[in-house]
Amino acid sequence: MRLRIGITLGDPAGIGPEIVQAALDSGRLSAAAEYVVIETPVACSLGQPTPDTARAALAALEESAALASRGEIQAVVTGPIHKARMYEIGFRFPGQTEFFANRCAVKNFAMLLTGGKLTVALVTAHLPLREVAAALNREEIVRVGLLLEDFLRRRRIRNPRIAVAGLNPHAGESGALGREEIEIIAPAIAQLNHQSPITDHRSPIFAGPLSPDTLFHHAAKGDWDGVLCLYHDQGLIPLKLHAFHQGVNVTLGLPFPRTSPDHGTAFEIAGKGIARADSMIAAINLAVELAQPSPATPT
Repeated sequence: MRLRIGITLGDPAGIGPEIVQAALDSGRLSAAAEYVVIETPVACSLGQPTPDTARAALAALEESAALASRGEIQAVVTGPIHKARMYEIGFRFPGQTEFFANRCAVKNFAMLLTGGKLTVALVTAHLPLREVAAALNREEIVRVGLLLEDFLRRRRIRNPRIAVAGLNPHAGESGALGREEIEIIAPAIAQLNHQSPITDHRSPIFAGPLSPDTLFHHAAKGDWDGVLCLYHDQGLIPLKLHAFHQGVNVTLGLPFPRTSPDHGTAFEIAGKGIARADSMIAAINLAVELAQPSPATPT
């Protein structure tokens, strides 16, 4: 059966509609799928989001989640939404990641971003920075780490190499700059390597905690297949610096693939013909890849 991929436009006052159309016209999309644009018509002025454009974006999200849950589409690619307008109409989620997890009744989910040679998963995502340390615990690091490993295996990386970032400068400097690495992160890494379906027990999957100030340099060179990051900007700043126009946001843990371009609505350039579709193209092609039958888990 040929795959069907649903694509939402996001807020129709932003660049979503034009980058979706540009992607469909690009000739760069996988031929393994057909593409269904999910939209709710609404009158709007480009660059000027309103409650009506937010309601249209929400209606498309609801329809895409319902279609995917019924198996009528095999993956969802979402255009960028404007959260401030979404909150005004009663959208109660920090972002689209949490929306899809709620609609699928999934508790074990996480945000991942991939582009170029970097793939980063976030243990905490939409939290104020001052709350991150208190939110970290061994269970959450293990939970998200296993989701990251599963994602890499789905991309046919048989024995992924995953670096775990430290929280503090220099990964805590042996406790001199913080004890989270000793008391929380290192025990979580040991548990991850114990629980991982490792094919070569001489070569653990997870390593760290590693100093974040050098970790991403080595990951961008290809030394690591994935990086487990502890908070939002720890992962997103290097990812966007490395692959801003190719970055893809992925929701891990859903019963179907959900991806999106790693950028916002860009109202300031909507309709000017200068928005790049590269990230949308990458998001669509990754959705097709992830919707393919997954390889067997190695034992």
